[in-house]
Amino acid sequence: MDIEGQIEKILNQIPVNVKLIAVTKTQPVENIICAYKKGHKIFGENKAQELTQKYQLMPKDIEWHLIGHLQTNKVKFIAPFVHTIHSVDSIKLLQVIDEEGRKNSRIINCLLQIKIAAEESKFGLSIEEIKEILNSGPWQYKNIRLTGLMGMATFTSDDTIIRSEFKKCKQAFEEIKKQFFTNDPMFKDISMGMSDDYEIAIQEGSTMVRIGSKIFGQRTHT
Repeated sequence: MDIEGQIEKILNQIPVNVKLIAVTKTQPVENIICAYKKGHKIFGENKAQELTQKYQLMPKDIEWHLIGHLQTNKVKFIAPFVHTIHSVDSIKLLQVIDEEGRKNSRIINCLLQIKIAAEESKFGLSIEEIKEILNSGPWQYKNIRLTGLMGMATFTSDDTIIRSEFKKCKQAFEEIKKQFFTNDPMFKDISMGMSDDYEIAIQEGSTMVRIGSKIFGQRTHT
């Protein structure tokens, strides 16, 4: 796979206001170094352990994103360095991230994961649950900065379903923004779209796309 060429191709294709998160889960460090040498420094991992290992091996000017489901007992490993956690799906997780941020004297960017897919396997909050969390007074959390929402579409080849789910995420973002973050310029991110559906996601308002196989080829399962 021409990693450098693929990154360049995607960056030329997406709007300048959309952040490309190169998803490196299960990829060897050599592949990440190829992307880094191209000048790309924004990477995403699904698992806290793998993210921590790669952080230790890679240059320290990389912006690391945790994009997969995060267990509360794993937060402490990534809290010292993670840039953004995309997958916040419970008030308990928020509380733990806030506490670990305090211990590390950091404010950690977080996205609330909204469940937009019909699949039972997908994690996420309903818009009602998000409002309930925000009404509880965020806040009280001094070491968290909420910057937007994350959504994952149904795994399907039906573009109509994918588009409708991304529209749902964008509508939820606008509703939450208007109700809770009208005067907060930091609440601006909509993280949706992966290798197979990022073009639709951008059309529907995504500001962050999480692309792995389109850059690195099919990942190695471990």
